[in-house]
Amino acid sequence: MTKHSITGKTVLIAGGAKNLGGLIARDLAQHGARTLVIHYHSAESEAAARATVQAVQQAGAQAFAFQADLTQPGAVATVFDKTLQATGGLDIAINTVGKVLKKPIADTTDDEYDAMFAINTKVAFQFIREAGKHLNNNGKLLSIVTSLLGAYTPFYSTYAGAKAAVEHFTRAASKELGGRGISVNAIGPGPMDTPFFYGQEEPQAVAYHKSAAALSPFSHTGLTEVEDIVPHVRFMVSDGWWMTGQTILVNGGYTTK
Repeated sequence: MTKHSITGKTVLIAGGAKNLGGLIARDLAQHGARTLVIHYHSAESEAAARATVQAVQQAGAQAFAFQADLTQPGAVATVFDKTLQATGGLDIAINTVGKVLKKPIADTTDDEYDAMFAINTKVAFQFIREAGKHLNNNGKLLSIVTSLLGAYTPFYSTYAGAKAAVEHFTRAASKELGGRGISVNAIGPGPMDTPFFYGQEEPQAVAYHKSAAALSPFSHTGLTEVEDIVPHVRFMVSDGWWMTGQTILVNGGYTTK
């Protein structure tokens, strides 16, 4: 086992109950992670969190689930503190939390702006900050952003704008934490076949997104699948450690920088 192997490692996943986060948890457990800590947002996702914990345990790993609204003061730090109390150490931290809003700038309220930046920017910053404090040396830190960072499009100003900051946080943190052997990266999926996507899109837009990627004809939905993203996550928190400070768009050719 090398120091960059997943085997025997402890992993915290924010937003780890379902969809992409849930599949990442299952995958890392199947590839030898010792302990998975699953954060979930509210009682609404508790059942999914329990199902993910059970799947992780069936794969032979330990699992813990902690509920928290990460936008509340001190919540991100508390999740990290609970993780350390439960496991004794942390090797990999992955933040999948996000919120989408599709709306013209002229119609976007101050409350909507504040909510988008609280979740997509402030929570992401706090997660990176706390990971930097709590990760073991040679740890891995990964944030999920969006392929809209490479797009020229209307209506997603607050979503793409809030996630854009995370790209800069990632670069800064990679420099600040590199001396401890910690790699810091971000992955920007394309539109994914999850409820996270469909809740914001009208049928015409869904049809466009399903045909927009270069590899859309080879996807059974035309969209990015969570199964397409998970292998890239696994690589970047293990053997891909030499890559750091990067934001990688994984989207089948939907957008590029």
